[in-house]
Amino acid sequence: MAGVLDSVNQRTQLVGQNRLELLLFNLGDNQTYGINVFKVKEVLQCPPLNEIPKRNPVVRGVAHIRGGTIPIMDLRRATGSAPLTNLETCFVIITEYNRSTQGFLVKGVERIVNMNWGDIHPPPKGAGRENYLTAVTQVDNRLVEIIDVEKILAEVSPMLDEVSAEVIQDAQAETTVLKHVLVADDSAIARKQIQRVLASLGIKTTVCKDGAEALGYLTDLVAEGKDPYHELMMVISDIEMPEMDGYTFTAEVRANPKLANMHIILHTSLSGVFNEAMVKKVGANDFLAKFHPDELAKRVNARIKVLTGDGFEMED
Repeated sequence: MAGVLDSVNQRTQLVGQNRLELLLFNLGDNQTYGINVFKVKEVLQCPPLNEIPKRNPVVRGVAHIRGGTIPIMDLRRATGSAPLTNLETCFVIITEYNRSTQGFLVKGVERIVNMNWGDIHPPPKGAGRENYLTAVTQVDNRLVEIIDVEKILAEVSPMLDEVSAEVIQDAQAETTVLKHVLVADDSAIARKQIQRVLASLGIKTTVCKDGAEALGYLTDLVAEGKDPYHELMMVISDIEMPEMDGYTFTAEVRANPKLANMHIILHTSLSGVFNEAMVKKVGANDFLAKFHPDELAKRVNARIKVLTGDGFEMED
């Protein structure tokens, strides 16, 4: 296992090419799971865990790692199965999501595979609203399930998703009632969080589950003789999405003369390892790490003020 992530920092060239690398792992059964390497900081043998009072059952304890205290969550238990046993033989995947660091307890870690987002697909329809998958793919004829980590984090440690009163008071949504916001995100939890923020500002949303679906929505507007720039206030897009990631989506929008003026915010949980240069390269207007309701609302308010003539676009 030593050295399996030694070259993670050299993999940033994959972004913008609709590619990613998955770290494959298992939870002690025959199913293989994957997590984006960009979210992984370290993989290590499970260290000694200290229990904490009144903890969520998914949190097996906290570990002291490199001078910090990190909660360790049992991914097997989080997805509805029996908790992992014999922790001394398990591994912990240290990740950074939504500006916080946490560890996920797994039974075994296998290898890293280079993938194209086009080969990663949404979960099958009918999987049920309580499923924990955000995408599926195949590696060596094996089904690989990608867990919706944002759903697990929202259940273990719910985040405040309400916009503060002063930010709502600053909104001018009534002046843009004919426009709405296009939201692209593969996580159902993330889509609902964004929708609640926008609804508190009086703004309607159209949601898509990935970049390909969002791009199709925009091109359909053009085919109907509509101008997406006048139909939509902005697009809020995740980066990690099956079929087409947010980088590629943004680049495709900018390459289309009839879509090129769209205002795009990349809104992602890739906070600690995010390649800011790629945002400028693909032409996004802004970047925001998930998930802080007031910050998102303030960006939307700033866009409203630009559209109503009361503000100015921020320079890239």
